Amino acid sequence: MQKITFTKEEKAAIVARLQRYFADELDQTLGTLPGEFLLDFFTSEIGPYYYNQGLRDAHAALMSKMDDFGEAIYLLEKEPAKD
Repeated sequence: MQKITFTKEEKAAIVARLQRYFADELDQTLGTLPGEFLLDFFTSEIGPYYYNQGLRDAHAALMSKMDDFGEAIYLLEKEPAKD
């Protein structure tokens, strides 16, 4: 698995959401640097669980579509002429 990375802008947006969550839900202030450390922790330790679930969901969606294609192809089959 490739390392999960974010752009500078994405990281700033995620840290801002963490800070807002801490302020709204926990009545605590989360500084930018601690927020970045927390994001790094979530990314390396918890992120793979979300990533793997996303892969499983994508696989299930693809398999469902493949079943649909198989059925569509079956419906296109023609009966050969009988002698």
